[in-house]
Amino acid sequence: MASRLLKPLSLLATGALIISACSSGGASPSPAAAASAAAGASAAAGASAAAGASTAPSSATTCEAGAAAGTQIPDVVAGQFNVAMVLIGPHNDGGWSQAHYDGLVYLCEKVPNTHVAYIENVPEGTSSEQVFRSLARKGFDLIIGTSFGYMDPMATVAEEFPTQTFLHLTGYKSNGKNFGNLMGAMEDMKYLAGMLAGSRAMVDKNPKLGYMATFPIPEELRLGNAFMLGAKKTCPNCTMDVRWINTWHDPVAEKNAAASLFDAGADVVLTGADTPAVADVAQEKGKWGVTYDYFGSCKVDHCLTTIYWLWGPEYARIAEQVKAKTYTAGYEYFDAETGSLGLFGFMQGQTPQPGIKDLPAADVQMVKDTLAKMLAGQFTRFDVFAGPITDNTGKQVVAAGAKLAQADLDQFPPGTPACTVCMHWWAQGVNATIPGQ
Repeated sequence: MASRLLKPLSLLATGALIISACSSGGASPSPAAAASAAAGASAAAGASAAAGASTAPSSATTCEAGAAAGTQIPDVVAGQFNVAMVLIGPHNDGGWSQAHYDGLVYLCEKVPNTHVAYIENVPEGTSSEQVFRSLARKGFDLIIGTSFGYMDPMATVAEEFPTQTFLHLTGYKSNGKNFGNLMGAMEDMKYLAGMLAGSRAMVDKNPKLGYMATFPIPEELRLGNAFMLGAKKTCPNCTMDVRWINTWHDPVAEKNAAASLFDAGADVVLTGADTPAVADVAQEKGKWGVTYDYFGSCKVDHCLTTIYWLWGPEYARIAEQVKAKTYTAGYEYFDAETGSLGLFGFMQGQTPQPGIKDLPAADVQMVKDTLAKMLAGQFTRFDVFAGPITDNTGKQVVAAGAKLAQADLDQFPPGTPACTVCMHWWAQGVNATIPGQ
């Protein structure tokens, strides 16, 4: 089996460029096998990025590094399906960007005759627009942007290059032609993590939780609210403070915000950012952290759990459709039954973290039962936000028997597409306001 070596090339003004080329053979796996293989690919890629060493991909695959020293934007490979990914942070950040990078590796290994490349540390806004345009000019068949603030720049570039396909992550816009959107219902797993956090707080006799949020966008309110709603299932008296850090990836800012929440009395702190900083600070203070994005981020005993992504199966599915010219560029939002969402310590073959061991058996079973329903497609994001739900001003925002619609989850008012119960509120128990409210 050939090894995959990662070799840095030159630095862009916007970030570091790495080129990785691959060709693969074999049929696409079943959804269940894909989820399992994605976890294995994630583990191998994560170890490689951390150690700087080669790894052995699956036996039917050859992934080797491409070399084009001195170029700022990678070249395509003639005769292959060319995929480029743009990352907001380092590919080995132990969080969001690493999860996407591992998904790209999975795509490389599973989609035949594919060449992949990525650019990391690309800021949102005009810088990303320049990168997307340059990649399109090079001739990449599929260009993936992995941060909310890439949405409008990518939409602009997609109109200029109608024969190429653009895929945006975490936003809500698409053009129905060659610019699509993909997101997953991480609120499912945040809801479960909230149950665990509430149970932990009850055992510790400290009903204070914390949320280290990034930017005041609907996604961050949606995930924070899901966590709070889950916590109320096991800790009816729990409350949650919020700290805004206005960055996706800043290890120092993340540590400082986590410390602030713990020092203010929080027993368990959830992060919406990229690094494992919240768990590291929890370890120092004898409290509990809930990390995000990457399964390998839960390394210390005081990490209660992590909610993580396995993007590989979804990326491979879409890449196959783009190759076959059957891809419909629209708005796709997947739930846990795809196998692309995880709750660390509770998925098949995993062992719960030390902080779970002394929780009430009934609480842990509630988490397991709800997770089983999610994986079976019997409990979705709309069930997470089923009424009655009251906001932190005492107003009922979702009536008993009602559920939020997708536009409600995605939008601030007035919302496009139109939302009714737009995600511009905090759930009961959250001690915070929305910036600018």
